[in-house]
Amino acid sequence: MSSVVSRSASRSLRAGLSRYGRSLSSESNRLDEPLKAEGAESARSSTKLLVLGGNGFVGSHVCKEALAQGLSVSSLSRWSGRPSIRESWADKVEWYRGNLLEPESLKDAMNNANAVVSCVGGFGSPSHMRTLNGTANVNAVRVASEQGVQRFAYVSAASFGVIDYFLQGYYDGQKATEAEISAKFPNAGVILRPGYIYGTKRYGSIKIPLGLIFAPFELVLQYTEPLHRIPLIGPVFTPPVNVAKVAKVIVRGATDPAFSPAEVDVYSIIRLGKQL
Repeated sequence: MSSVVSRSASRSLRAGLSRYGRSLSSESNRLDEPLKAEGAESARSSTKLLVLGGNGFVGSHVCKEALAQGLSVSSLSRWSGRPSIRESWADKVEWYRGNLLEPESLKDAMNNANAVVSCVGGFGSPSHMRTLNGTANVNAVRVASEQGVQRFAYVSAASFGVIDYFLQGYYDGQKATEAEISAKFPNAGVILRPGYIYGTKRYGSIKIPLGLIFAPFELVLQYTEPLHRIPLIGPVFTPPVNVAKVAKVIVRGATDPAFSPAEVDVYSIIRLGKQL
């Protein structure tokens, strides 16, 4: 699975961005005026966004970004509804109890959502990875389609070439999810393929600012896109990406009709994350 956006997907992405107002303004570091049209902003502010995996590292940043944009945000917690997160943003999220492996338990949350973002994924045995990255997300895509959700966005992953072979269950699951999104949301699905996602991670009461290590690599490797196409060794040049950029792009992709359906690679995530 190539992490480079296909030509057709690139055209779709460029076309979608052009509807923002021909381009994203690099001089003012904001979107051009057409995106700020009252109708478009009003439509986004009334969007109800369901974040799957909202209590995880990436998902929590997606929730916070969506709340910062004034969106109505909900999420699922498998065990008790509201997870034990002691941060103020969690009080602003509507938490549902649900299990992605039990599709019936998803309907209430999906029924109240206009758009869904899935940040669900993880590592383990091959069968566990196929279930978590594949079956769980495929269930979510199907229920979302059945319940009339308008848009579905998914945080997938970049290919790392031969390394993929050792994580076959991980990538098999993601391929299954991407295929389901293409089938159920052909005109309203957005797939992000970042490499390593970094940020400040919490381990108990300890916070580790991984940006101190990975931000310099992102700064340098973001300009190595041509090298990424080199057979075998190309994936070595895949840049890490800050979780804040991933959150900005996935929220925009899930909630903005002007963002055309696309497969967005890590280089595009970095570029868009700076501009949004």
